[in-house]
Amino acid sequence: MVNDGQQVITFVASRTQAELITHYGLQSGSIPAGGWRLSIEASLAADRRRLEELLRSGELAKGRFDQRPELGVDISGLDSGGHQRLSGHLGLVLAAGWTRRARRARRPGVLIARDGPLDAHLFDHPELIFDRPVERTVLYPGSPYVLGPHLAAAARESALTVEDERWFGPTMRTLADRLTEQGLLRARPSGWYWTRPERAVDSIDLRGTIGRPVEIIETESGRVIGSVDRGAADRTVHEGAVYLHQGEQWLVTQYLPADGVAMVRRVERPYYTQPMGISEVRIVAEQARRQLGAGVICRGEVELSSQVTGYLRRDAITGDVWDETPLDLPVHRMTTQSMWWLVPDAVVARLAFSAVRLGAAAHAAEHTAIGLLPAFAPCDRWDIGGLSTVLHPDTNLCTIFVHDGAPGGAGFAERGFEVAEDWWRATLERLVSCDCEVGCPGCCVSPKCGNGNQMLDKGAAAELVAALLEEVAPW
Repeated sequence: MVNDGQQVITFVASRTQAELITHYGLQSGSIPAGGWRLSIEASLAADRRRLEELLRSGELAKGRFDQRPELGVDISGLDSGGHQRLSGHLGLVLAAGWTRRARRARRPGVLIARDGPLDAHLFDHPELIFDRPVERTVLYPGSPYVLGPHLAAAARESALTVEDERWFGPTMRTLADRLTEQGLLRARPSGWYWTRPERAVDSIDLRGTIGRPVEIIETESGRVIGSVDRGAADRTVHEGAVYLHQGEQWLVTQYLPADGVAMVRRVERPYYTQPMGISEVRIVAEQARRQLGAGVICRGEVELSSQVTGYLRRDAITGDVWDETPLDLPVHRMTTQSMWWLVPDAVVARLAFSAVRLGAAAHAAEHTAIGLLPAFAPCDRWDIGGLSTVLHPDTNLCTIFVHDGAPGGAGFAERGFEVAEDWWRATLERLVSCDCEVGCPGCCVSPKCGNGNQMLDKGAAAELVAALLEEVAPW
């Protein structure tokens, strides 16, 4: 489309994917270098209006790659809206898709599937895109991690009073007192007040990230070229990481998490980096359980511990691993919500798997299930995580966990518990219908696996899920 002289706007699910498309486009020469490539934050209304003006004037003549501005940008008159559906948010994709259709672009858009269980499932079942209404949003506003920062922001607009419990719920007073102890609010007989000189948005985080972002600073000039969420910093800007910004490669030469900075220098490298890590799940409190087929599914509160232990260098073209480099980074812990599936000993005995094969089966089933949960809950696979183990110390059984990635939980794991029958049947269907032999990104190979997708057995995973669902897989 670009080579044909058309205006193109491409929507992707993350900033990293936008950077990769720009980088490969510039390398291949299909996208010309120059002033067309801008950094516009789609969350700001003024920037969305500027993008519209550039599109209409033709100044933005050759292309535009950005992260999900589709629900706020008028693209009428655009030659083609190329929608790159890359492991995105299903509810947002459906709403955005109908928004784009209503724009009456002169040519139809293009939906491109990425290698992943969700996209493969959607292309096998297009009715989920075209015939299904937009999903309800899953949100638990009572979570202190969600409600607390919003109470502080509300108090800056107008003092909180006891009567405001009708809006914010019964936990409002407890959270307001906690914010007072932290120095964010001040308690008076008439209510809770914001007394700081700065805006609430500058002191708290309303976007769900953990702590203040880590700034990415160019070593030579000292200029800030970008930032990354604190929760993702260990994985993306560790020493030796290749960081993409505006389609250019930057090598992280120094990572100082205590100072909230990562120092980088401009490079050209024929490889990209992938973090490696370890994680553990400890059950804090089981809140519900029920029978599902031959197994039992549970949900409740868990404590996660995770650590980035090293990184791989992979060939930029083939993806082949060049080498592995160890890292010495701290262990991070948080409490969140999870669902887990208990595999009874009777099922294990009937399958007659060795311990190694059982672990590889549970691992592959976990990956595929995580990739497909966004089809049943409005989340991205990067919003959730998982762990599978042959013998978990808290259950004394083979156990598969799928948990929320946000502190306190975001409701996705609980939604998975509610729709487990449909979700896990879709998982079985994806494992069986994928035409690869030993596993691929379309079924059980995950881009976020902490151990580099080692120990995966696609066939055994299908047998395990089929046995748990008490169904016969059509091999």
